[in-house]
Amino acid sequence: MPKDQPAAGPNGTFTFHGGRQDAARRRFADAPQPWLDLSTGINPIAWPIGRLGAPDHGPLPLREALDGLCQAAARHVGAGRQAITALPGSEIGLRLLRHLDLPRPWRIVVPTYRTHADALPEAEPIEVGRLAAEAERGGTILLANPNNPDGRVLPPATLVGIAHRLAARGGMLVIDEAFADVATDIGVSPLLTADDRVIVMRSFGKFFGLAGVRLGFLCGAAAPVAAMAAMLGDWPVSAQAIACGTAAYGDPDWIDTTRRRLAADAAAVDRLLHDAGLSVSGDCPLFRLVECDDAAALFERLARAGILSRPFDDRPDWLRLGLPGDAAGFERLARTLRHR
Repeated sequence: MPKDQPAAGPNGTFTFHGGRQDAARRRFADAPQPWLDLSTGINPIAWPIGRLGAPDHGPLPLREALDGLCQAAARHVGAGRQAITALPGSEIGLRLLRHLDLPRPWRIVVPTYRTHADALPEAEPIEVGRLAAEAERGGTILLANPNNPDGRVLPPATLVGIAHRLAARGGMLVIDEAFADVATDIGVSPLLTADDRVIVMRSFGKFFGLAGVRLGFLCGAAAPVAAMAAMLGDWPVSAQAIACGTAAYGDPDWIDTTRRRLAADAAAVDRLLHDAGLSVSGDCPLFRLVECDDAAALFERLARAGILSRPFDDRPDWLRLGLPGDAAGFERLARTLRHR
C-alpha cells in the first residue's frame, strides 16, 4: 500500500490520521449533528483569536514581524540559545527532514505518528527500550515526546544523554514535541546548548487549538535549521499565523489556565471511561488511549452517535480519544459510553 494512501479496512479512512469529519459525515450520514471530533488530540478550546484585529493580508509579511514571532516562540519553549525557524505547520517540517542531509542510518521510535515513517522513508523502526544501544550506532533517531498515541514522556535529561551519545558518533537526535506545550517540564530545549546535535519540532496548533492556522517551529542545531529555513524561503508563514502566534505565545495567563484545565478535563474523561468499564493504557493531557478487544465496535458506536475517535489499522485493539470542549460534549460522550 502506498504510504500516502489511507489504510485499507473498514475504518481505513480514519486510521490514517484524525480530523476526517468530511469522510465521517459521508459514511455515518444518519449520525446526529454537529460532530464531536475527538480524533485529533487538538485542544477543543482555542486561544481566543477574536482578541486580534484583522491582519493586513495585502503586503508581504515583514521580516521584523517574523523575527518577533520566532523570538516569542523561542522564549515559550526555552530555546533562547538555539537557532529557530517558523514552519507552515510542523507536519511540513517533518516531511522535509529527508532533505536535510541527516546522518545515516535513520531510525524512528515506534509506535508513533504515521508521518514519521513518511518523514524518513528508509528509517528502521525501533522500540524505546533500544534507544541507548541505537545511539551507539550514530546516525539519526526521530522520536516524539510526548509520544503519540500512548503519551509516553521521556525525561529531558535522558534525551540529552541520548543526544550526546549520538553526537559522539556524528549522529543527530530529532525530537517531535508537538504535544509538549501541555506542561512546563517536557521540552528539551532549555537543557540544550547551541552546539548540541539536536533539532526539535514544535507545533502551535495542538495546544493553542488553532491547527488551521498552520504554524510550527524547528529549533536546535544551526545547520539543519538554516537549511530548513532556506527551503521554505523568505515568507514561510502567513500574516495571520505571525499575528496569532506572537499574541498567543505572549499570553502567559491563558497558557497557565489552559494547562490546568486540560489536566482536569483529561481526568474527567478517565472517569467516564472507567465508569464504562474501559481502562486507559496511555495518556497525554490532550488525549487518552484505550485498549480493548472491541475497539472497532466502540469506534462504530461512537461514530453513529456523531462522535469521531481515532482507530489504528496496525493495532485494532486501540482507540484514541481527545477531549470534549464543553459540558454538552462530556454528557454526549458519557451517554454513548453508558450504552456500550
